[in-house]
Formats: sequence, structure tokens, C-alpha cells
Amino acid sequence: MSPAIRPRIPRAVLLPLLATGLLAGGAVAALGLRHPASAPQPLPTVDRSAVPSKAPARPDGSTLTDEQAQAALITQTDLGAPWTATTGAATWRDGLLKAQTSAGECQRLLDALYSDELLGAPGRVAIGLDDADTEAQLRYQIGARRPADVDAVLTWLGTMPQQCARFTATTQLGLVEDVQVVNAPLPEVGDVRQGLRVSLASTDADGQEYLLTLDVAAVRVGEDAFALTNGGLGDVPNDATQAAVQIGALRLADIRRQGRAQV
Repeated sequence: MSPAIRPRIPRAVLLPLLATGLLAGGAVAALGLRHPASAPQPLPTVDRSAVPSKAPARPDGSTLTDEQAQAALITQTDLGAPWTATTGAATWRDGLLKAQTSAGECQRLLDALYSDELLGAPGRVAIGLDDADTEAQLRYQIGARRPADVDAVLTWLGTMPQQCARFTATTQLGLVEDVQVVNAPLPEVGDVRQGLRVSLASTDADGQEYLLTLDVAAVRVGEDAFALTNGGLGDVPNDATQAAVQIGALRLADIRRQGRAQV
């Protein structure tokens, strides 16, 4: 992103961030899609696997090759404009998503969202896409776990709207967030799927409000699985989530069919 281009932050979001120090003088756009200085590492991309491995696929074909896994990723072309390749983790991840709660399993959910480990371990391959128009960031990864383990995670995610329907969390800067988790419908693709919408809202001492919204999806397609988050400030449009889930599932299935045809 060019230094002259600043992500637009809604006034209702901007004022409390200024008041709490998340945005300092001269850095009004800091809580947007620009790469935070505190980010531990760049988001893996098609050209940079999360778990580098050149191990060949097993003879039974139950494991995707590295080439197959990369080919199964969605891309910015699939979603179209204004989505572009990411320039790094959104700064709102450290400012708003990194939070602590005493509400049991809800901490596990927050940790999984922040670390991009919805399927447990780091994804095998992943990609990040940015929408500068809405300040949203979509992070998509193909997992590297057994189907039974994936199903266990999907079952757990399915309990979150009951276990963590509403709870409070506190950011590193002491902002108290009202967190809500609800079920979110997904396209009828794959074998097992789970969608959530997670919102984190807070109000400062002056009554100004901010909101971080994340669409969450995890899908198993036969032996393979993928997970994604689509998050941003304000009310994040859901169309990219729906498209990514449908395209991702169809592409995984197609890659599998091509692999079997070549055996």
C-alpha cells in the first residue's frame, strides 16, 4: 500500500482509538490493513508455505502434494476487485483481536482466531487478501490434519454460539470488549462445515464506539479441510466469505479428482 493511501476508518471507530492510544499522532491509519511492527511473521502465501514440506504424497493418495495444496488455494482473481494480495497482517489484529477473557473455552476461540489456527495446527498453505475499500482482510488456509481431528474441531466450533454467545474480553491496552458469537450459514458444500460470526465491540469513557467483525468458516471436503476468517472494522460484508467457501470447496474436490485420474 502506498504511503499516500490511507485506509478509511469510520469516525465511530476512529475516535475511541485515538483516545486509548491505539492511534498516535501522525499514525491515524495505523489500525487498518498496514503491516504492524509487532507482527511475529508475514502471513504465508501461495509462494511461502506455513509448514514447509517437500514430502511426497502417500501411495494411497490421502495427502495432498505441495503442488496440489497450492493449486487448491483461492486467489484474488477468484474474488475479484477490490481484493488484492495482502501486504501483511492487519494492525487491528494486535490492537483489538488479541484479548484475554476468563470465560472458559472462549479464550481458546480468541487465541485460535488471533493465531490463525482454527484447525489446530498452522495451515499447510495459506493466503491473505485485502479489501482496501472496506478495510477487510481475508485469511484462508488449507489444513494439515486428519479428517477425524478436523471433525472434532468443527464440532467444537459448533458449540461456540452456546458456550460463548456473549462474554467480555480485555485488550492489551485495557479496553473491555463485549464479544458476541452467533452461527453463520455457509454454502452447502463439502462433507462437514461450520460458520460463525464474531463481533467485538467496546465503548470508551466518552461514549464513542468501535466494532470489529469477523466471519469464520471451516469446511472438510473428504480427506482435506480449509478454514478462513474475513474480518474488518464495522459490519463486514459477507459476500466474500460465501464466495471463498464455495470456490474453496469446489477447488479442493477438483484437485482431488485430477490427482486420482493421474494415478
